[in-house]
Amino acid sequence: MWNPATLTLLAITDALRGKDGTGPEARDDLVARAAAAVRGGATMIQLRLKDADARTQVEVARALIAALPPTVPVIVNDRADVALAAGAAGVHLGADDLPVAAVRRIAPPGFIIGASVGNDAEVAGSRGADYVGIGPVYGTASKADAGDAIGTAELARLAARCALPAVAIGGIDTTNAAAVMATGVCGVAVIRAVFSAPDPEAAARALRSAIGR
Repeated sequence: MWNPATLTLLAITDALRGKDGTGPEARDDLVARAAAAVRGGATMIQLRLKDADARTQVEVARALIAALPPTVPVIVNDRADVALAAGAAGVHLGADDLPVAAVRRIAPPGFIIGASVGNDAEVAGSRGADYVGIGPVYGTASKADAGDAIGTAELARLAARCALPAVAIGGIDTTNAAAVMATGVCGVAVIRAVFSAPDPEAAARALRSAIGR
């Protein structure tokens, strides 16, 4: 059974690297960085490959699942079809993706569904999800359409409105993670702070120290 404690440090992948961002070497590099992040304390991995086709995403998701401990859920960004095909633990849905209720109808028991919330209008769309990702808390360059930073006070307010386990996202690093956790969220989600770091293991360990868990 899924445990909200796995939201403590949700590490979201960046792009596949390599000659052209494809092939076994690029896949293995991403898996190695994910494994390093887990050694450092990442508690969940979200596969986010916006520019990869469905087949590539399924292959990478399966490789992540095989390489990581079963206690660390692997979820897929946006693509419920990819998550189900790969046997992933769940999916994270944005406001423009399939509705939570629609995915719940076709998903197996125990399938984790996360929903993005950035304003009051998106709260209703999170109903039926297992958790919400709220943000961007701070300015971020990792997601071009993330919207304006909402700050910690708005984070706390939206989390209370959703009444679900919440993870904060957007511009979070070791300098502000403690302030984010002080709002009462379950954890933080990061892309650049872990996957863009030269040493993802050390970066994840530093973030776990900063959030105090």
